[in-house]
Amino acid sequence: MKNMFLLFFLTVFVLSPACSDGLSDNPLLSDFNTPFGAPPFDEIDDEHFLPAIEEAIRVHKLEIDAITNNSEPPDFENTIVAYDNAGELLGRVNAVFGGLRGAETNPRLQEIARETTPMLSAHSNSISMNEELFSRIESVYNQRFDLGLDAEQLRVVEMYYRDFERNGATLSEDKQEQLKKLNERMSMLSLQLSENVLAETNDFKMIMESEEDLAGLPPSVISAASEAAGREGQEGKWVITLHKPSWIPFLQYSERRDLREKIYTAFIMQGNNNNDNDNKELFAELMQLRQQMAQLLGFDNYADYFLDIQMAQNPANVYDFLNQVWEPAVARATRERDLKQAIIDREGGDFKLEAWDWWYYAEKLRQEMYELDDDEVNPYFTIENVRNGNFLLANKLFGLTFEEQPEIPVYHEEVEAFEVFDRDGSHLGILYIDPHPRPGKRGGAWCGTYRSGSWDNGERVSPIVTIVMNFSRPTGGKPAMLSWDETTTYFHEFGHALHNFFAEGRYRRTARSVPRDFVELPSQILENWAGEPELLKEYAIHYETGEPIPDELISRLRRAEHFNQGFMNVEYLASAFLDMDWHTADHENMVADVTGFEEESMRRIGLPSEILPRWRTTYFGHIFGTGYAAGYYVYRWAGVLDADAFMAFKDSGDLFNQELSERFRKYILAENNLREGMDAYVRFRGFEPSIEPFLIQKGLLERD
Repeated sequence: MKNMFLLFFLTVFVLSPACSDGLSDNPLLSDFNTPFGAPPFDEIDDEHFLPAIEEAIRVHKLEIDAITNNSEPPDFENTIVAYDNAGELLGRVNAVFGGLRGAETNPRLQEIARETTPMLSAHSNSISMNEELFSRIESVYNQRFDLGLDAEQLRVVEMYYRDFERNGATLSEDKQEQLKKLNERMSMLSLQLSENVLAETNDFKMIMESEEDLAGLPPSVISAASEAAGREGQEGKWVITLHKPSWIPFLQYSERRDLREKIYTAFIMQGNNNNDNDNKELFAELMQLRQQMAQLLGFDNYADYFLDIQMAQNPANVYDFLNQVWEPAVARATRERDLKQAIIDREGGDFKLEAWDWWYYAEKLRQEMYELDDDEVNPYFTIENVRNGNFLLANKLFGLTFEEQPEIPVYHEEVEAFEVFDRDGSHLGILYIDPHPRPGKRGGAWCGTYRSGSWDNGERVSPIVTIVMNFSRPTGGKPAMLSWDETTTYFHEFGHALHNFFAEGRYRRTARSVPRDFVELPSQILENWAGEPELLKEYAIHYETGEPIPDELISRLRRAEHFNQGFMNVEYLASAFLDMDWHTADHENMVADVTGFEEESMRRIGLPSEILPRWRTTYFGHIFGTGYAAGYYVYRWAGVLDADAFMAFKDSGDLFNQELSERFRKYILAENNLREGMDAYVRFRGFEPSIEPFLIQKGLLERD
């Protein structure tokens, strides 16, 4: 994920109670008779989802009733374990439905989502506020120290009790009714916000009809724009879209300043065009409802509610951290701005650098300072090479191997499926890789599961993991060649996949339970290896010559590793501040001026006018849902952890140190069922990290 999508429930593939009449031919409701129990995408039709979700809800209700109607006194097995096992069928159906809605949606799936979202929200409310169920869980919780539970069992009891408490189980009946209505409305708002952004992304196309419009563009960008035009029925023209592999290279190379402004403005105005897809009122309402929800549960605001169970603990700690990074980031970005303005002035440009100019002059500066040209670099980073680099790294660190399995059903012809083997040759899991943008795929990159790893009657149930990206396509008869940003994103999402493969635990609730500001550590640390010469020379192979990337080119890449870091950190931090401001502000009355709120937030931190937040409010998809709301800061917070953890490997003198990799696997990736956060990190590293290695890594602090 760099961003991760969330499912309503954790998923396992275990047969649920028999389906009701008329549903026996629905492939979602029976055992998946496929290799490794993978979803039978080739058998699933859109119309299967609604009846499957309805049936799975019915089955889940029966499972909950069986717990609450048990005449035996509540204990760990008949209450906690029974609840942990409940909802398997619903989790499985929602995993497939959620996965397709993110990666391969269509109008019918969107229609079903609008129908089932309130249904699922009401069902979730009926469980989290079930008085009889909570009474049994509370009973076990109160006697937990007298039951002879081991550490993992004790933790699962405490986490379930906390879940119910945070979801309103202890509220009075009238407040529970308020919370139910809030939850149902918020779920619909989140859905509509995301659908609007997808529509805005797909609806905008900048069509160029004259070769004059192509000034400055390299052949690869022109070819991609021509092929995009062909897909739109605009043969003989060129099209630039709001998909990142299209608009970013255009901003980097186009000499047409007017067109750079046009495509950049289209991107930053998504959801803010006063049309049917406008997100301002929807987002303002969501902020108001989140505050009401948090206050019902005893918190001042949503940020207090979210951060209460994170490593950061409270908004003050988040703001303190962000400010520590903000000052050096702005200082570096200011120096970068001045260098770009100097080029404009030197070339006789009678204008001030604007946000839509930054990429263009950054590219000029990069070539001037480091003699780096994408046409020289990118042929070493074909999408196959980068994939193989990830596989190689997993092998060197953890002994994993990967074997493509073409017989596994996939939901799109571009998706690849691999079986993953552990160091001893045993089956570890299945990995789907979905690399390229499509109209039915939301933007960004993420990792998810179609089946989470778990245990059933003492046997391991292996995970089925998917990583979904929006990377450059093959064009002009050449393979897909990735930018450095795309390359590191691949390593990032692959790190999330490894976390899913290695997570252990007998209970679904705690098998991979970590704070949100810890979960990016396993992904971000892998980005560090991507640019290390020792690994680069093995996976960065020129697709035409077959030669590994030369030392001289690696040297230039290494010298440029901090290039533009001021800009990248400032635009990221601006969004993190914006997220926190939205979720700490008083929304007792709905904010009418969403744009004005954003502008005031950016004025308060002193955002340079030449840089805008990476994600503005109306297309800030990370915070439409609950996963990263009041939590966008987590990438830099976890960056402190990953910089320090990678330093352990560097300082050992062996980038693939087996003792360290096994400790990392054990304490960071596997034993999430026993501990989390700083406790887990200290067990790996021996001490808490400091911020200095992170600031040095980002080029925001000079090395001694």
